[in-house]
Amino acid sequence: MNDFKTWKQRLTFYSLHLFIFSLILSCNQVQDKSRKDVQEEKKISIAIPVFNQDSAYSFVKAQVDFGPRVPGTKAHKRCADYLFGKLKSWLPNTQIQTGRAQTFDGSLFPVLNIIGSFKPETNNRILLCAHWDSRPYADHDPDPANHRYPIDGANDGASGVGVLLEIARQISLSKPEIGVDIIFFDLEDYGPPQDKQSGSAENWWGLGSQYWSNNPHKGSYFARYGILLDMVGASHAVFPMEGISMQYAHPVQKKVWDIANRIGFSAYFIYEPGGSITDDHYYINTIAHIPTIDIIHLEKYSRTGFHPAWHTTKDRLDVIDRNTLKVVGQTLLTVIYEEI
Repeated sequence: MNDFKTWKQRLTFYSLHLFIFSLILSCNQVQDKSRKDVQEEKKISIAIPVFNQDSAYSFVKAQVDFGPRVPGTKAHKRCADYLFGKLKSWLPNTQIQTGRAQTFDGSLFPVLNIIGSFKPETNNRILLCAHWDSRPYADHDPDPANHRYPIDGANDGASGVGVLLEIARQISLSKPEIGVDIIFFDLEDYGPPQDKQSGSAENWWGLGSQYWSNNPHKGSYFARYGILLDMVGASHAVFPMEGISMQYAHPVQKKVWDIANRIGFSAYFIYEPGGSITDDHYYINTIAHIPTIDIIHLEKYSRTGFHPAWHTTKDRLDVIDRNTLKVVGQTLLTVIYEEI
């Protein structure tokens, strides 16, 4: 009888605790669901700005009109002044980060990283970036006589900057909740020409992003994640899931690709692995430790793995397609304005 009473008391005790545990679990689930519902309702209520592809195209054209933006040239300096003025007109907290970097041939060049910040006071922020210099060597041109000529870099450089300038303009008109930094990196494309490259040549690229990653423009700089744009303006561009992005920032990559596919751009943002590219995002990931992805046009069956105009004299304004600028820009605006 005593054993039965003890067993009954224990059963009652465990039943009571099971009831309390279930009640707590149920409350937590309700709270989680409520929190998710609030986030979803907030996303639905946010008006995503409409990306203006004509405006972005005009910014690409303005850069190309200066001529090749090779470091050390007048065109490079005039373009720097233009980009600084434009970015500052929309993001008053804009600066030029200056430094020095040695190139593969032993030359010492000034680094001019152009940085605009929205809501610089908050740590809840993301980083958007592109390089603004252009390649001094058309070393993949079909005509070897052109290999030491500079390129216009309409797609390779100017397209990403053009998209980000339009995003800065939109941010100034309709304020997102999250802080945003936009960086135009210098000296990305001053790597050795093809006939002088070796297996250790990689660190001669991305000199501006290497400098910034080692010397952020703000002490203890933090961003939740970063997005790099590179070659985002050509017709029928395809953006596979680049390898360095998958290695260091796959959740960010999936988030961006999911958004692009959700809003109708599945033909551009494809769920296929791409090659690993030593681009500016590599240094942001490995030195600054900010998970950063690269939206970059890769072509699996091309001779170089990139767009046919890559590092040739044909990388001119006529390569640029406003529709592609729209696809990339609208995707980024949706990412930005859905962040809470």
